[in-house]
Amino acid sequence: MPDNAPDNVPALPDLRRRLKADGHVFAPREITQALLPASFADHWPALAASWDDLGPDRFMADGGRYRKRRHAIFSLTSGQFTREAHQPHYQSRDYNMLNGGVQRWFEPVTEKTASNPAFLALLDLCRDLFTADAHAANGRVEIHQFRIEPAPGETGQPTPEGMHRDGVDWVAVILVDRLNVGEGVTAICGPGRKPLGQFTLGTPLDAVFLDDHRVLHGVTPIHLVDMHAPGHRDVLVITFQILQT
Repeated sequence: MPDNAPDNVPALPDLRRRLKADGHVFAPREITQALLPASFADHWPALAASWDDLGPDRFMADGGRYRKRRHAIFSLTSGQFTREAHQPHYQSRDYNMLNGGVQRWFEPVTEKTASNPAFLALLDLCRDLFTADAHAANGRVEIHQFRIEPAPGETGQPTPEGMHRDGVDWVAVILVDRLNVGEGVTAICGPGRKPLGQFTLGTPLDAVFLDDHRVLHGVTPIHLVDMHAPGHRDVLVITFQILQT
């Protein structure tokens, strides 16, 4: 877990203004960590360890076996999260030309993970960032635990669909772990695929927050640095669809 963050980091309202102005915000771990409760550090190791227990993604249309994941859906009612019955993940082919158009059933996020205080704190952070009035927010929230494991001499695709939108309102991508892999550069594009920036999520809790209506995002393939040792890139993706009242 990272050391305590310095005091000179943006407050949540400042981060929200940047997100509104630019359509995306890259938050190094110092920023993300400063917005989380002090108790987060006590629960983070158990949360991060849950990425060692993901199921295979059997819906990769490119035939790849480099991606593992778990999935869950929560409702958001008056600012409170409630886990829903396990459901498939669905994206139309308008948003995912590779794997869209079918109902994809993944292993569910475990109850131990879903009740972990660090996980719940990350949900609260996203809600507070993405909504103007957290106590009145209503919507649908999807949780994706991803692990990309490139094989020796091959690449793993964090975003096999390429530059894309997810078909939601807001997206958070939070790095959990990165071991023995190179590349994995995140790129952001605006209308007409105009480049808006690129960066690498390299340290646990590095994060990017996205307005899915305004920007596209993608990540370059990763590869093993040491071909004789395992490697992976672990991220937590949280998407919000806000219901207007």
